[in-house]
Amino acid sequence: MSETANSIISNSEPNLKRQPEVDDETSDSAAKKPKSETPVQEETEKEEVKEKSLEIEAAVAEDKGSRHTMEDAWVIMLDATLNSPGKLRCGHFAIYDGHGGRLAAEYAQNHLHANVVSSGLPRELLDVKAAKKAILDGFQKTDEALLQESSSGGWQDGATAVCLWVIEKTVFVANIGDAKAVVARSADGSDKASPLKAIVLTREHKAIYPQERARIQKAGGTVSSNGRLQGRLEVSRAFGDRQFKKVGVVATPDIHSFDLTDREHFIILGCDGLWGVFGASDAVEFVQKLLKEGLPVTAVSRRLVREAVRERRCKDNCTAIIIFFRHK
Repeated sequence: MSETANSIISNSEPNLKRQPEVDDETSDSAAKKPKSETPVQEETEKEEVKEKSLEIEAAVAEDKGSRHTMEDAWVIMLDATLNSPGKLRCGHFAIYDGHGGRLAAEYAQNHLHANVVSSGLPRELLDVKAAKKAILDGFQKTDEALLQESSSGGWQDGATAVCLWVIEKTVFVANIGDAKAVVARSADGSDKASPLKAIVLTREHKAIYPQERARIQKAGGTVSSNGRLQGRLEVSRAFGDRQFKKVGVVATPDIHSFDLTDREHFIILGCDGLWGVFGASDAVEFVQKLLKEGLPVTAVSRRLVREAVRERRCKDNCTAIIIFFRHK
C-alpha cells in the first residue's frame, strides 16, 4: 500500500498544494494547525464570556488499489490565503479523481483554489453568497483553462472533484461527479462518546440520474443502457473530458455551506473508490472508533484506506482526507 509522506503544513508554507510522494506502506501525510494561530491570552482567560476557538487537523492517505497507475490528486492547505489581503482564516481541502489519465486532476489540483481566490473569495467580511459565487466562478475558470490546455496538449483526461473550504467557522463544500464529503455530527456537543450521525454533504452526478440525463439529452448526448454517457462515461460532471463537453458534461458544482458548531466532529472527503466499499455511516463509525482509541488523525486516515483496499477489496484508486475539528 502506498500512502503519503509526513508533512506539517503551517504559516511558513501557505501555498502548499502538492501531490504526495509514493513511500512505503506505513507512511502518511498530515497537516496540523499550529497552536500559535489560535492564541488564548491571559487577560481573555479571565473573561466570563469568550468565543470558543477552533483548531483544525487534517490528514490524507491514498492507495492505487489494483489499478496500474494512481490518477487521484489531493490538496491540504490549512492556510489557504495565498497571501491575499484579508484577516479571515481560510483552509482548503480537495480530492480530484482523474479518469483517462491524471493530467486533469493535476491541473485542477494546481489551479482551482487560486482561481477561486481570484474570483473574490471573501477575505475581510464573510459573505456566504459571495463565497459561493467565487467558488462557482473558480470552477468555471479552471475548466475553461483546462480545456484549452488539453486541446493544445492533445489529451482528453477528465477529473471529478470534492472540495472544501473553511472560512472562519463556515464550511463550503463543492463537488462535481461522484466524489463525496461526509460530516460526522453528534446530537449535541456535550457527549462525544455517543454515536455520530453521518450526513452526506454532496450529490452524485451520474449520467443515469434523471436530472443529469435530461441535461445530456438536451445537449444532444445519449445515455446508453449501461447508464453511461455515449456508452462510455459514467459521471455527468467533471473537469476536462473535452470530447464529452458538447454532449452535456459540465463542470458546474453543487455548493453547500453550513456553520461549524460543537456538534461537528470531523469530515471525510473521499473519491468514489472509498465510497464504493464504505457506506457513509460505516465510514464515520470506523473513524470515530479509532479516534476514541486515541489514534492520531494521520494513523486513522491510513487505517481507513487500508481497510478499504486490503480488507474490503477496493479495486479502484482510493484516497481519503479526514478533517478533524477541535473546539476549545
